[in-house]
Amino acid sequence: MTKLSLELPPELYHRLREEATRQGKSPQAVAQEWLAERLALVDEVLNGGRKQVRAVLRAAGLLTELGPTLLAKADPTVRLEEVQEALHRAEGKPLSEIILEQRSLRECT
Repeated sequence: MTKLSLELPPELYHRLREEATRQGKSPQAVAQEWLAERLALVDEVLNGGRKQVRAVLRAAGLLTELGPTLLAKADPTVRLEEVQEALHRAEGKPLSEIILEQRSLRECT
């Protein structure tokens, strides 16, 4: 276990000690429980927020799962670094430039 020292204002420590006495626990145990509960709540909110964002993106058609064809082609053993290296070695224009060119061509017509 890791040790953490906190400096609390006297009134806050008094309230913590009163609550600990009421629960029949040490102030340290109560503070540890409260901190664990608070961090669990933060995790729950963050994960729930991620789920909401994914749901909104999916509903807008901006997030989809890989279909069976692409899933079969995906290689889970390839690392991000390997892909980045391959893209760096590739010759020609970057994909972003090609897309910008195509957009400008469409705007002209």
